[in-house]
Amino acid sequence: MTVLGIDPGLERIGYGLIDRTGSRLMAMDFGLIKTPKGETSARLALIFTQISELVRQTKPDLAVCERLFFTKNQTTGIDVAKALGVIQLVLETHGVVCREMTPTEIKLAVVGHGGADKRQVQYMVTKLLRLDAAPKPDDVADAIAAAIAGALAIRL
Repeated sequence: MTVLGIDPGLERIGYGLIDRTGSRLMAMDFGLIKTPKGETSARLALIFTQISELVRQTKPDLAVCERLFFTKNQTTGIDVAKALGVIQLVLETHGVVCREMTPTEIKLAVVGHGGADKRQVQYMVTKLLRLDAAPKPDDVADAIAAAIAGALAIRL
């Protein structure tokens, strides 16, 4: 099973693609999609194009997006929600099942503790996928963690 994890954002979107064969997890691809400052509609269009191309190239069986949680900066949260909506539209259009998982669910699946900090998540992502170094920046590590959590917790 190939799982695409996505850490949504308007300015930066982390993504991570992993393969699960039996109990073995393997990193296939990961990175960051950036949008330049400017009109939100133009940034959303770029997200649409970039995620569409990513999905076309990688053909994931499942996608897992981190569920949004925001309390302080609601304006930023609304823009991130718009970006997540575009991402979900692309996935649905390409026939990719998309699940949302909370940060706590992702941390629980990857680290074994829902209150884990970012360093603990990065450490476990590195160990589980046998990577030479922790993925950077945090958006990428979070996306890979979402993919791992999806691969371990969600059955098609």
